Amino acid sequence: MPALDLLIPFFAATLLFAVMPGPAILYTAAQTMARGPKGGMLAALGIHVGGYVHVVAAATGLSAVFRYVPEAYLAVKIIGALYLIWLGICFFRKPREEALPQVNAHSPLGAFFQSIVVEVLNPKAALFFIAFLPQFVDPGAGWPLWLQLLILGTFVNVAFSSMDFVTVALTSTMVGMVRRNAVGQRIVRAVGGSVLVALGVHLAASRS
Repeated sequence: MPALDLLIPFFAATLLFAVMPGPAILYTAAQTMARGPKGGMLAALGIHVGGYVHVVAAATGLSAVFRYVPEAYLAVKIIGALYLIWLGICFFRKPREEALPQVNAHSPLGAFFQSIVVEVLNPKAALFFIAFLPQFVDPGAGWPLWLQLLILGTFVNVAFSSMDFVTVALTSTMVGMVRRNAVGQRIVRAVGGSVLVALGVHLAASRS
């Protein structure tokens, strides 16, 4: 596995992304309000299952590229680091008011299959895994790159889905808190943005 100096920032960045309110949390909240707790749980589970499509695609695709085009590893790391810096800068911007997605209150089981499709077809999720995971793999480690990417991606997916399940349990409270507590939101976004920019700069400056 990657060295500890890669794993520590990986865990920190993953947890930071997991707790930041984003589209997945709003989507899960909307499903819960429309279909009830069972529908919300199934929606969160569907997002989780769909996330593994991106994890497997990133693990197999990136490991093949790095194997046959070694120079691509450094390029992907630099691009990924710049992507993290850009995400950090975006955190400093005043977020626009986001309405909850419109959800038809059909059967709770429908939320599961719908959410799988929504997640699989989400290009931002695919881009995130492709840009984020290579920052923390270690080509010199004893484990193959595809396995490192798969393990790291699985941890990310579990961390993100854990927050989705928490959202289901605390939907009304969480959504109201996110919308009303403007000062707390600004503080969280400022801290999160600073951490991501610093992490991106560090990764871009570090040697491959």
